[in-house]
Amino acid sequence: MSFRDDFLRRLPALNEDEFEAAALALFRHQVAHCPPYAEYLAQLGRNPATVARLTDIPFLPIEFFKTHEVRTEPATWEAQELFLSSGTTLQQRSRHLVRDPALYRENAARIFEQSYGPLPGWTFLALLPSYLEQGHSSLVAMVDYFARQSGQTQPAFFLYDHAALRAALAEAKQTPGRRVMLIGVSYALLDFAAEAGPAPELQGLTVLETGGMKGRRREMIREELHVELQQAFGPAGIHSEYGMTELLSQAYSLGDGRFHCPAPLRVLLRDPSDPFSIGSRGDGAINVIDLANIDSCAFIETKDLARMHPDGSFEVLGRMDNSDVRGCNQLV
Repeated sequence: MSFRDDFLRRLPALNEDEFEAAALALFRHQVAHCPPYAEYLAQLGRNPATVARLTDIPFLPIEFFKTHEVRTEPATWEAQELFLSSGTTLQQRSRHLVRDPALYRENAARIFEQSYGPLPGWTFLALLPSYLEQGHSSLVAMVDYFARQSGQTQPAFFLYDHAALRAALAEAKQTPGRRVMLIGVSYALLDFAAEAGPAPELQGLTVLETGGMKGRRREMIREELHVELQQAFGPAGIHSEYGMTELLSQAYSLGDGRFHCPAPLRVLLRDPSDPFSIGSRGDGAINVIDLANIDSCAFIETKDLARMHPDGSFEVLGRMDNSDVRGCNQLV
């Protein structure tokens, strides 16, 4: 059995105590078989043999996904799917070449169900206009898969047709045994809320915002965004998703502003002025480990700022200066 097959076989049952050993094994595999990652470490002068702990692992700057094909064992496979980051026409978009589309969808579903229960218990409705228009969105692929696996009868996506979305919400709320989740990019949820007001069909939903104003509205901190959304959707906490094109896993905040990492995901913090100073407490810039990213690179240095809490949960505080406004849940 290959390293890849054995690693993926064990991944769904991975527990917290096994995470570090699994991450170090994947690091050794990727530094040997992911050419951009190996080249980056060579340029740093880092000897992989000296990496003995999680905090020793060098993280690949996320910008590499704009300039390189970040693939592990690239000679052995061809991409079956392409995910592109969101961005303006003037920005170069990150490219994530996906070897196994089913791995992404099944991993995302497993993570969702750990937080929210079985997919068939939900109806998913989505306002993701910029992602639909730009194409090649991992978020759209995920929501589409969730909706199909749920067995719902309503269509999942509503581009700008707010009247049709309101009708679908009203219908979905009448379906016995199902909860309703409205997933939306921030500016689209705000536009919908402003038009619909505190209408009855907007109450009692689970609202999951994925961040991002995409230049359509002024940027807000998350607390301000959630307060404004609650004026239309009711007093219940607004949920959030933390994910990005370059990853295969997501973290969710269940209404309290704190994200919790699922089994394949771990967030470490670095000093924004020193990319090699790694810790797990206080405030800093996010380094993320995604063990499901076995075919790309599992160790990514992002441009997001966060606050880590003692229980391992984290809050996203915003973006580092001079970084693109992009991806899911990037609030300035």
